[in-house]
Amino acid sequence: MRSRPEPRVGDSASRSRAVTARDIELFIELTGDRNPLHVDAELARRSRFGGIVVQGGVTSGLLNALVAEDLPGPGSVFLSVDWRFRAAVRPGDVITARAVVTAVRADKPVTTLATTITDQDGVVVLDGTAVVWRDPVVAAAQEPASRARTASIVSASAGDLSGR
Repeated sequence: MRSRPEPRVGDSASRSRAVTARDIELFIELTGDRNPLHVDAELARRSRFGGIVVQGGVTSGLLNALVAEDLPGPGSVFLSVDWRFRAAVRPGDVITARAVVTAVRADKPVTTLATTITDQDGVVVLDGTAVVWRDPVVAAAQEPASRARTASIVSASAGDLSGR
């Protein structure tokens, strides 16, 4: 079994999804976050947001999937994040998470990422950084075929990813 190549500075990945009202409901079931801004349309309309907004955890969750599935990939977990929520996400929005490798530690499987999430209009709704650990045991156990479903990973060197 071959593992995914180690990330390099400049590598990037992205993934998109449409956010739904059901995402809000599922997040409430999972966390108990029943903030009226997420569920009370009339109150939310009168707020500074002008309508229902999706929980930040739903929005940032797309970065969880990106890191765990795409870059650095399976076996990855966040060590730290520094995210700023810049704009509201609403049911029906299509959000795109993007991560770019800005640093790779030589002594440990630790990668630093610049992270952004934009909406369908290109508005940045979240940005910041994340530091990620990728467990070598899990990384080594991944089949090359499992990578066929990952987001587009672009090498800084524009080389063939399987040849690194």
